[in-house]
Amino acid sequence: MNLPAKARVYIYCLGLLALSAIVYYAQDLAFISRERVVAFVLFILLGFFSEVYATWIPVYGSEISSSIAIYLASLFILGPALTVFVVLLTILPSEALMRWDYVTHEPMRFVHTLLFNVSQWIVTVAITGLIFVLLCNCKASPTLTSASDYLWPLAGFLCYAGINGSLVIGIVSLTERKGFFYAFKAHVRDFNLQYLVLCVLALLLVVLYSLSIWHMFLAIIPLVFVHVSFRSYMRLQTETRKTFEKISRILDERDHYTAVHSSEVAELAVKIGQEMGLPQGEIEKIDIAARVHDVGKIAVPDAILLKPAPLTEEEWEVMKRHPAISAELIEGLEIYKPVVDAVRHEHERWDGSGYPDGLKGEEIPLLARIIAAADIYNALTTSRPYRKAFTREQVVESIKKSRGKDLDPTVADALLRVIASQRT
Repeated sequence: MNLPAKARVYIYCLGLLALSAIVYYAQDLAFISRERVVAFVLFILLGFFSEVYATWIPVYGSEISSSIAIYLASLFILGPALTVFVVLLTILPSEALMRWDYVTHEPMRFVHTLLFNVSQWIVTVAITGLIFVLLCNCKASPTLTSASDYLWPLAGFLCYAGINGSLVIGIVSLTERKGFFYAFKAHVRDFNLQYLVLCVLALLLVVLYSLSIWHMFLAIIPLVFVHVSFRSYMRLQTETRKTFEKISRILDERDHYTAVHSSEVAELAVKIGQEMGLPQGEIEKIDIAARVHDVGKIAVPDAILLKPAPLTEEEWEVMKRHPAISAELIEGLEIYKPVVDAVRHEHERWDGSGYPDGLKGEEIPLLARIIAAADIYNALTTSRPYRKAFTREQVVESIKKSRGKDLDPTVADALLRVIASQRT
């Protein structure tokens, strides 16, 4: 894995900050009581297993686990100095264990992943701890016996979540070239409930610790429950994607053009959206919708789908059902909910001559208009059994003729600019 230069600089700077934090807080290391020693060891064990069984979030290229609550509780109970070393002794062995396969084949990936994951947690805890100490002028949280006692821990949680989210989104934006602020807002929107629950669990650990160190074990069950429930949610999302990957493979076996076509349409539609200056969120929706816009063809008989000649009027009526079928297949799935309309109306035309609902102009969802333009371009540039692929000049001329008829003029102009930029 070749990281961009900016990403490597980012990781190395983060590593230096983490090293500085370790040196700074090493001066304050102290175990005042046996209970703090037990809590220190308990946090390391809980953190280790939470990290080993963390849940991978594909869209962010990172993981989330209940260790967030554990480190936050440790910060409040033990203070920043001991918590920095809780994190170090937790993340370093767990990351080394999980990434050990990289050592042989991708040693630099091992180094960069280990360095980033260890450093970002140490920096998060160190900065949050420093802010917390400055705000409430103490080494650990209040006893949480009254409502006002929760103000500082809540402020600490907001700092903690904000710093952690920013550091993770920072590396994602550098490696995936995604907008930082969009990705950060999406992260907050998608995981605010999980973070809130983890904050409550962290405060619960603090309250139980104030009773006795042994009461903390009562919080292990809800911690495990939150962790397992989130893993189940992400597993469901993963299974959804795998289901449609299987459908694509089935289509590939029936009609290789359809599977390849959807991938190529998605890539071009994304470029059109970027050329139009759409927000990153809309770009991602375009990519998701374009990759499944033809899954409804699975319901089209082979005699029609694979016919090596132009379709008859009756056959076209059957073929024209596939956008509605595609939409029906995905409409009950949360991951595809925002793009159902785009999938259903991808074959509508600007002048109202399309299908399945005969929408015209701006009645057609913008994402559908963009995918339609990419779809038409791909169809023109692909050889079919009954005709050869168009030349670049023929394609450009055809798109110009379709402008204001089949295609949204603004989208058509963006497509033409993309085509021109691809000229070598």
